[in-house]
Amino acid sequence: MARRRKKILDIGRFSELLRDRGYRVTKQRLAVHTAMLTLGHATADEVLEYIEDRQKGLKVSVSSVYNILSKMADMGLYNRIQGIGSRIVFDVNPGRHIHLYDSRAQLFKEIEDDELTSLIDAQLKRRTFRGYRMDRFDLHIICHPSRKKKVQ
Repeated sequence: MARRRKKILDIGRFSELLRDRGYRVTKQRLAVHTAMLTLGHATADEVLEYIEDRQKGLKVSVSSVYNILSKMADMGLYNRIQGIGSRIVFDVNPGRHIHLYDSRAQLFKEIEDDELTSLIDAQLKRRTFRGYRMDRFDLHIICHPSRKKKVQ
């Protein structure tokens, strides 16, 4: 059974959804979402760095960025990923997918494989975890590049 994928929101739809849910469309929220559209997967520090590099004069702190990212994840607009170590990485793609985690570059890459995702989901739903009910699963395949890149 294939599930509908959630879509990544363009800036217009993002603004509309914020208004619909009773939130103000602020410069900071728009800057964070713009950064996430470009970065795809990022920590609050990475989003802040992106904003500071591109939007001179916009006042935003790392705690504000983290709060905005967390609120968007709580609203289901982003996914929150437990990175390696204590890093929290946010994913602009809220749909079901699997991640490759490049352990050398410390980057997440997405795998859109509906068949594999459905197989894993179905297998996990058949299992019981005493005292727990599964909400969703989050799979990271930890890997490294198989070939050295040629230096040009």
